[in-house]
Amino acid sequence: MLIIASSNGAIGIDQAMNALKNGGSALDAVETGIRLVEANPAEHSVGYNGYPNIVGELELDASIMDGRSLNTGAVALMRGFPYAISVARQVLERALPHVLLAGAGAERFAREIDAEQWEEMLTEEIQAVWRDRLEDVGARGLIARQADDGLELRDEAPLLDWVKLTTDPERVLGTVNFIAIDSAGDIASGVSTSGWAWKYPGRIGDSPIIGAGNYADNRIGACACTGMGEMAIRAGTARSLVLYLKTGLSLDAAARRAMEDLRDLAGDYIGGMNLIALDKDGGHIGLSSRAGGSYIFQTEDMDSFQEREREVVTIPMRWAGEART
Repeated sequence: MLIIASSNGAIGIDQAMNALKNGGSALDAVETGIRLVEANPAEHSVGYNGYPNIVGELELDASIMDGRSLNTGAVALMRGFPYAISVARQVLERALPHVLLAGAGAERFAREIDAEQWEEMLTEEIQAVWRDRLEDVGARGLIARQADDGLELRDEAPLLDWVKLTTDPERVLGTVNFIAIDSAGDIASGVSTSGWAWKYPGRIGDSPIIGAGNYADNRIGACACTGMGEMAIRAGTARSLVLYLKTGLSLDAAARRAMEDLRDLAGDYIGGMNLIALDKDGGHIGLSSRAGGSYIFQTEDMDSFQEREREVVTIPMRWAGEART
């Protein structure tokens, strides 16, 4: 049994492993681990207290995949329900003819299955960060009035140009990734995110897109991504890595090839990317486009997780047409 996760999964990996040790499935482990990250107010890229979109709303995305059946479930743009990964799993488990629900539909589904709902999803601290960001870029055209309880935006406020200014390339990398192998050898992968800070309302990244941010196949292996999701969507990064494994490449070679594919993307917005991956035999790896990153892993005979440095595959960054270092 094995679990690998992005480093922000440290708060949940021990309980995820306990789920496996107690006879739970790989899906159980992935959901258990991610839920603890989603409820962590100190983690601002996932779940409760994540960074909101430009109008101050928290929109959550998540997906989960069963490597045995290749069944998947995902939600996007969901508001008011902190445990997006659990709602995504129910999309999978309830045998819907769908794999992805978004917005009001995802929220309606969550209410129908009695998913836990919270009235307050943002602390005053994060609301203050959001207000300060609008003020820093001089986004006065968005503001109808300023009151003690925060900013009120004009309904007709044009967002397109302001999103380009408020979007922070340093805050587009956050997501939590979990991949697990259980005692039966089944693999599951899952991701959850609040998306990047100050995004345009309705923006969906790679996290709920199977094949982009998340993919698992018992016969081959699994991959999960965190970074600029638009890049992973365009390149099909998670599925690409698994397919490279299927062609006979080693895990290291497959992971590097999937990352190198991102160098071919044109456009004005190219940011960073991180991924974790494993093969069907339990070999695992983490890669990043920046030095200094790490991921964590734990097997059933380990008392706690260990941290391992991610290998670096450089992707030249540019933002609004300008090269970045």
